[in-house]
Amino acid sequence: MNMNFQIIIRPLYTLLAAMLIVILAALPAMSGEYPALNGVKGVKTVFDVSQGSPQTANIVFWAVKNVNDDPSVRSLAVPPRVAVVFHGPAVKMISTDRNGFKASDNEALDKFANTIRKMKAEGVTFEVCDYALKVMGVDPSTVLPEVDHVPNGFISISGYQAQGYSLISVN
Repeated sequence: MNMNFQIIIRPLYTLLAAMLIVILAALPAMSGEYPALNGVKGVKTVFDVSQGSPQTANIVFWAVKNVNDDPSVRSLAVPPRVAVVFHGPAVKMISTDRNGFKASDNEALDKFANTIRKMKAEGVTFEVCDYALKVMGVDPSTVLPEVDHVPNGFISISGYQAQGYSLISVN
């Protein structure tokens, strides 16, 4: 009787294991709230940030951070890869020098700096265009330490795109 039991149970275990593998393999393709993620293995995005309002940055960066944190994106087979490249007036917001900002902007600038720190800790890449720093009169030594320097932000953005990153402009 023990032999009959094994003859019946083994195929059932094999069938259940196969079904579980198929279900788990299909999970990354199930996008939940985002039909655009159907069949997507992972998300690679580069944000081209030039707008310089700290209040607007805090609103927009909720969505930027969410690209990295959203459960639908996190459930994909490949973890998200997110990069942010600052140029233009945006470079002033990532400086510890608050010259040119109103005192009322300080709270928003602090909040923005904290968001960058959190995102960096979560694996987001930040870069600043050194040419933009020069043009905007920002001392490179005042840039937040979480932000890496590149000579030309446009070359960096082009490189990310060549690696398959999708470009989103934040002007």
